[in-house]
Order: sequence, then structure tokens, then C-alpha cells
Amino acid sequence: MPKSKSQVKSARQDVAKRNRNRIQKSKIKSVMKRALKASTDEEKTKIVNEGYKIIDKAASKNVIKKNKAANKKSQLAKLVKKA
Repeated sequence: MPKSKSQVKSARQDVAKRNRNRIQKSKIKSVMKRALKASTDEEKTKIVNEGYKIIDKAASKNVIKKNKAANKKSQLAKLVKKA
């Protein structure tokens, strides 16, 4: 257990940050799943644009690293192309 006030506050902030990061990562995973289910070309382009936006936002907020973001974007494009 944290002993000082600053440790208590830090622990509280860590929980909030972890929850925020989980939400961002969850959005990335869900857009990947939607890319697999996409059927029309319009839907595919919409999903790719939305996915790129979500991935770039996560990378800019340091939820994921830049290189991982690039890999995810490439993976998303590949999924849409295949589906």
C-alpha cells in the first residue's frame, strides 16, 4: 500500500491512465475486426480512414509506439485488401 499522499495520488492516476489506454487499444482491435467483416468498397474505405485516425491518435498519445502504429496501419490495409 502507498504510504505518502503523493504515492496515493500516483496510484490513482495510474489506474485512470491504464483505463484510458485500454479503451484506445480496444478501439484499435475492434476496427481490425470490422475490417474483416467489411463487404462493400465504400465500407472498406470508411473503415480504413477511421482505423488510421484511431491508430494515429493512439500513437500521438503514446499509447502505442510509432513503429507499432505503422505496423497496425499496414495490417489494416492488408486485411481490407484481402476481405
